Amino acid sequence: MSKITLELKYPEQFVCEDELFFFRENIKSVHHILHEQKGPGKEETRWIGWPSEFLNSKGHKDLKEIAKRVKENADVFLVIGVGGSYLSSRAGFNFLCSSFHNQLPREERNGPQVFFAGSSLSSDYIKELYELLKDKNLYINVVSKSGTTLEPNIVFDIFKDHLEKKYGKKEAKNRIIVTTSSQKGPLYKLALKEGYDTLVIPEGMPGRYTVHTPVALFPFEIMGIDTEKVLEGAKDAETIYSEKDIEENPCYRYAALRNIFYKKGKTIELLASYDPSLELLGEWWKQLYGESEGKQKKGIFPVGASYTRDLHSLGQYVQEGRRDFFSTTIWVNRPDNRLNTLKGDKNYSGWEISDLNEIACEGTIKAHSMGDVPNIKIDVPEKSPYYFGMLTYFFMKACAMSAYLLGVNPFVQPGVEKYKQNIRESLGTGSPASSSSNSNDDQKESMFD
Repeated sequence: MSKITLELKYPEQFVCEDELFFFRENIKSVHHILHEQKGPGKEETRWIGWPSEFLNSKGHKDLKEIAKRVKENADVFLVIGVGGSYLSSRAGFNFLCSSFHNQLPREERNGPQVFFAGSSLSSDYIKELYELLKDKNLYINVVSKSGTTLEPNIVFDIFKDHLEKKYGKKEAKNRIIVTTSSQKGPLYKLALKEGYDTLVIPEGMPGRYTVHTPVALFPFEIMGIDTEKVLEGAKDAETIYSEKDIEENPCYRYAALRNIFYKKGKTIELLASYDPSLELLGEWWKQLYGESEGKQKKGIFPVGASYTRDLHSLGQYVQEGRRDFFSTTIWVNRPDNRLNTLKGDKNYSGWEISDLNEIACEGTIKAHSMGDVPNIKIDVPEKSPYYFGMLTYFFMKACAMSAYLLGVNPFVQPGVEKYKQNIRESLGTGSPASSSSNSNDDQKESMFD
């Protein structure tokens, strides 16, 4: 089985061997701190060995059974969550399902249409989604580790109320699946009270490190994504990226290069991809690195770009603008589809479009490198569940290493709580209470009635 590789010919023209030398021993030390659970946030590192733990577990089998029932019966499946509670499942949906999944006939989708909500407070979006789904045969999965997050709580209240009015409480409870922390929190208590099927977000990992848990794996099963392959890829990554030597571990080398560029004033990382199916993986990556590293007035600011589209909007700036950033490109070596250009223009007649895309990628990296923008290229062998599992593990392990090298705790996000507290104070609640968990009024009217 091929591995994900780091192409070194471009970044190393910006890095001398002495700089990497001084990171080697630091990385070995941090590796031991991470694996022996001795560093800051040590109680949040269960994700390191989770794929092996979960692959053949009862929890995985139970997840698949619930998903089979939903997949067979639902016409529409709605995932409600925000941040780590939905970005990973949306990234997998974008990467591994057809770009036009919801427009395909049921027999080609081999499952329900899939929608996402709970990531914004846009009344337009929520109302339009409600109008679209209200007459559909609908099942929902609400995902929240704490059970107290404002955005998904509001959307969950709306659709829970809708299902209860449309089907009655007895049938509605069969259409609601809750993914939350085990045996605590208001969402867990609500699920216990109402009798909802409940999937557990394991203790010992922050939300942004839960991609290989029921947070994403349950929606994946309903989407038709092979979760055993996802976990196998992540499990193999456990072994591959457990090597403490920077020369043998590409994710540690990625972490080292990021920190070297940061010390040279490259404080922004541009994650570029050449396939629209990778855009939402970039959104997941942004949260992973932004929340893990952005603290104590430190951190590399993560941004995303989709090429070749953004070459026609950001290309000039990247080539000749401020030199305070570096670029990381995710490249998938074997696209699913091979398509030739039509006979016509002599400059590209008969070329495979995927080959033209690769030429554009190489030409862009070369030009940007010549323009003093360091470039890292991550080569992924193919677009598949196995490599999705491996790639997401690669980024999580590299992120933990990179944050420790930076001198921050990768597993806390104290800044996120600041705005949440301000919202609670403005609402007059003063505490992180969920309307879903505290309401006893089963007769309330829908806000859309």
